[in-house]
Order: sequence, then structure tokens, then C-alpha cells
Amino acid sequence: MTTAAPNGLRWAHVGLNCRDQKATEDFYSRHFGFRRARVVEADGARVVFLRNGPVYLELFATDADPLFPAAKDGPASPGTARHLAFQVDDVDAFLAAAGGELEPTLGPLAFDEFIPGWKTVWVSDPDGIVVEVSQGYTDQSTEELATYA
Repeated sequence: MTTAAPNGLRWAHVGLNCRDQKATEDFYSRHFGFRRARVVEADGARVVFLRNGPVYLELFATDADPLFPAAKDGPASPGTARHLAFQVDDVDAFLAAAGGELEPTLGPLAFDEFIPGWKTVWVSDPDGIVVEVSQGYTDQSTEELATYA
């Protein structure tokens, strides 16, 4: 269930620049279950919207060079997104289902010292955008969070 803020605010989408829209669409469709939701063409440009449940990705074609090289878990440059992240039930099963098509940039790593059962791997899409895939993440309780106030 998605809960909207009192003013109706809710998540919309992430816009991604990509060199090859088809390759990027295939990557997110094949490995993350996204499907084409809409294509908009105007002034010779095409924007492809992908959807998986309430999550949308908006793909823009570009021939620009990357500003920053991606690190193992994403660029650390201010003003840039570090990575996209998705939850799965089992990181190892996710990687196995990819049949060797996803080369980890980092991990899989276990973070049991923080959250029992939390495990993460990072991969990159065709344009070098780092994608984190995790299992077992849970929020802290309200009481635990209050100690950081």
C-alpha cells in the first residue's frame, strides 16, 4: 500500500539518461521486471516510460559523455544520485536467475552487524548507472530513531 502525504505528495519516477534506450529498456525489463508504460515522441526525441508496480523509470536518449565515473556502489559526487536500489527476497537467487549477465561491481556483502539478514550486491546498467539489489532491509523502530534526534 502506498501512503500519500497529507498534501497528496507521492513518488513519481526517476529519469535516466541513456545512450541506447533499447538496451537500457531491455536491462530493466529482463532483470527487474519493468514493462513499457508509455512512449512520448516530440521534436524528434523519444522518451520511454517503464513501470514495475508503482515505480516508474523515464528513459531519455543522450550522446553526452558521463560527467563522473561510477564507483563500485555509485559516484560520490554531490549533486548526483549515488545509485538506484531495489529489494528482492534473495540476492543469490536474483543473481542466479540473471544467468551470469549481471557482473557485480561490489559484493554481495552481508550487513548482519547492522540488520540480521541484510545482504546487498551492486551491478551496473548499460550506461554505467549503479543498481543496488538488497534483501532483508528493515526500518528502525520509532524508539530507536528517537535516539538520533
